[in-house]
Amino acid sequence: MQFHRRRLSQLDVARARDLPDIPSDPPVRVANAVVVRQRPGTAKGFVFLNLEDETGLVNVIVRPALFRRHRLTITGEPFLLVEGALQHQDGVTSIRAERLWPLRERLEAAPAPPEGPPSHDFH
Repeated sequence: MQFHRRRLSQLDVARARDLPDIPSDPPVRVANAVVVRQRPGTAKGFVFLNLEDETGLVNVIVRPALFRRHRLTITGEPFLLVEGALQHQDGVTSIRAERLWPLRERLEAAPAPPEGPPSHDFH
């Protein structure tokens, strides 16, 4: 994820380690590799994701209706961009997903970041 961080910053994507310091009210975006997908039988259709970026793990809660709409994306994509409500409860920070996309689609649609200084290559 660190290789895409400049472009992700343009998309207002937060890093995992920054989430505990963000207030619960505004929606946040995270972009991470999917590490774990869980759909416990006792969770009434909710799906729980653990996503990882270069700074740590993010817990994501997916409502049943959102899962039904994006089942193939959630179960098949290795990298996701998730937008949702940040919640801090009992010392655990998680995101209640409201929207999600395959990360590759959002990166392809984002404008390229400005280039850094030119390199000094061999001539």
